Amino acid sequence: MERALNHMAAPRHGWTDFLDLAKDLGCVGVEFRNDLLCQLFDGADPPIVGATARAAGVRILALAEVKAFNDWSDAKRNEAVALMKIAKACGAEMVSLIARNDGQRMSKAESRADLAVALRELAPLLEEQDLIGLIEPLGFETCNLRNKADTIDEIEALGAAHRFRIVHDTFHHAISLGGPIFSQHTGMVHISGIADRGAPVAQCGDAMRGLVDADDRLDNVGQLIELLENGYDGPISFEPFSPQIQCLADPTSALLRSFEYVEAEVRAARIS
Repeated sequence: MERALNHMAAPRHGWTDFLDLAKDLGCVGVEFRNDLLCQLFDGADPPIVGATARAAGVRILALAEVKAFNDWSDAKRNEAVALMKIAKACGAEMVSLIARNDGQRMSKAESRADLAVALRELAPLLEEQDLIGLIEPLGFETCNLRNKADTIDEIEALGAAHRFRIVHDTFHHAISLGGPIFSQHTGMVHISGIADRGAPVAQCGDAMRGLVDADDRLDNVGQLIELLENGYDGPISFEPFSPQIQCLADPTSALLRSFEYVEAEVRAARIS
């Protein structure tokens, strides 16, 4: 398994400390975010961030995010172009495209039409910057792009599989009640765990997403086994939203224990 880290796992860390954390954990790369309380890269120039990451042997896997990318407009184009330019300047490999989550345009026909428009507009922009668009369908009932199969169908219809990948998020997969796993189309896996048994999984929210241990209700291990056995060989990135995890001054030990637990469980299951 290739370890990776989303900045949501340690949002109190500045960009240099975050890179150090990822290196200490043996991660192949990181995902930086533009939706934390601090400015992206704390205001540092993207080329400096990229050079520092390369010197540390840590890839910048993705920059997140363009929110509601499938609610396309001139303003959304400008937002996407701005993030792509930063990604190119720092040497990031992908930009994250998050589906709209406002309960609007919820019919299948509307969702597919909105996705087709956004993909058609984004593809040449990604081509120009030589980047991958990393699409994340969300499992929430208010998201109009919950279905990975529809997303992949639209990508293939456009002939743009070389420019778009999907995120497999174990939380969103679980709360949307599962379904097919598309290893060959997956560019990033996000993992997080839920131990709280106070609500059905389908009703769980972001704030409940912690690290993965023996009490996990999302079947992270089972999902990862299916992904790996069907050919996924990319990064597996922790993305916990739990305030209990995010407030840790030094999350190194907790993250390491969880990485090691997941890896041991996956290894044992695959050997047996």
